[in-house]
Amino acid sequence: MLKAIELMRPHQWLKNSFVFAGLMFSQNLTNGPLLQRVLAVFAAFCCISSLVYILNDWRDRQADARHPTKRRRPLASGAVSPATAGVLALVLGALGLGLAWGNVVLLVLLAVYVAMNLAYSLGLKHVPVVDVSIIASGFMLRLLAGTIAVGIAPSRWMLLTGLFVALFLGFSKRKAESFHDSAQQRAVLEHYPSALLDTLMAVTMTATITTYSLYATSTETLAQHGERLVYTVPVVIFAMMRYMLQVHRGRGEDVSRDLLRDPWIAMSALMYLGLFFGLRS
Repeated sequence: MLKAIELMRPHQWLKNSFVFAGLMFSQNLTNGPLLQRVLAVFAAFCCISSLVYILNDWRDRQADARHPTKRRRPLASGAVSPATAGVLALVLGALGLGLAWGNVVLLVLLAVYVAMNLAYSLGLKHVPVVDVSIIASGFMLRLLAGTIAVGIAPSRWMLLTGLFVALFLGFSKRKAESFHDSAQQRAVLEHYPSALLDTLMAVTMTATITTYSLYATSTETLAQHGERLVYTVPVVIFAMMRYMLQVHRGRGEDVSRDLLRDPWIAMSALMYLGLFFGLRS
């Protein structure tokens, strides 16, 4: 049972928290019906993203079995049989579709998410820049699912910030993977010079800070939130610089885990939430 749960990679569900961005920044967290719809979107993405992980692990199980670290994965190690994984994938797919049923926009976004990830697994993960663009698109689909799919109009600056932070995390992941020895590296890293990854990280981090700062100081945001988001800008800058430091120390390959492991980043997240909810316009 525990290995079946591990196969679903529940720690990766943290990525699905992107669906709450629209609810949070539109000040609708206390809107009960809307909150229920976004929670359903979150649950649907958790099911479908776990389905995608199972499909990828099933396809790569033989190659993973020869990998120094991936061989410990449930399917690669034989702890979970392919038949059991198939049943679990069907259940997760049914649950995800059930949660999204009746919401045409959400169903389309989930279908695009699955199609993109299958294309990624079948070959696009070996194409430099395209691979990270697909990862970033997955985050953007979550953001759109938590806004347009539930009737929240997203801010243009928020969408741009989401795009750039997703690209930053994607290129950071590739940079962290580049510190492994050649036997454990992804094939696509052969096409990513170290200096290029450093540049792409710097560019996307700068773009994230710029677009978030413009969002925090825009007339629309000031009218809605007052100046509290302005005070969060230094926190965002610090957290991103701290994360870049961790990446250059060889961490950051697993974003969901590494964001929680660094106490300074965790403290930054708590400070951000404190400023956001503690200061009133």
